[in-house]
Formats: sequence, structure tokens, C-alpha cells
Amino acid sequence: MGTCDTCGNGYSDSFQVIKDGTEYTFDCFECAIHKLAPQCAACGVRIIGHGVQHGQALYCCGHCAHGAGASGIVDHD
Repeated sequence: MGTCDTCGNGYSDSFQVIKDGTEYTFDCFECAIHKLAPQCAACGVRIIGHGVQHGQALYCCGHCAHGAGASGIVDHD
């Protein structure tokens, strides 16, 4: 039984994720997302899709990127 690194729940079906050489244990994908997914530089939501990048900043969508002053970003309709 593993203990979730986000919420502390002990769970028999926990799983491990290795990111940048560090191993994490989670009891659900929600906790993995909360701990590991980057946040949008504009609105703060967790980016669980592709997102967009401008320079070093990550955004959840083109709308947020444009609002932060990025140019040349295109969202799909």
C-alpha cells in the first residue's frame, strides 16, 4: 500500500510517477495533476493538456497567452 504524496491517503491501488528523477506516489490522477501539472502563468489553472508556451511562460490557452502580451499564438477553433 502506497501513501499519496499529495493528500496522504494510504491506498492499495496507488501508482508511482517518476519526473526529473524524483519518484512520487499517488492514489488518483487528481492528486498527480495537483502536484505535478504546471500552472498557467495568466490564470493559474493547472495545465493538463498541451497548453502553449511563449518564452519560459506556460499558458493553458492562446487567450491567456494573448492577455499576457504574447503574440503569434493561435488557438484552434
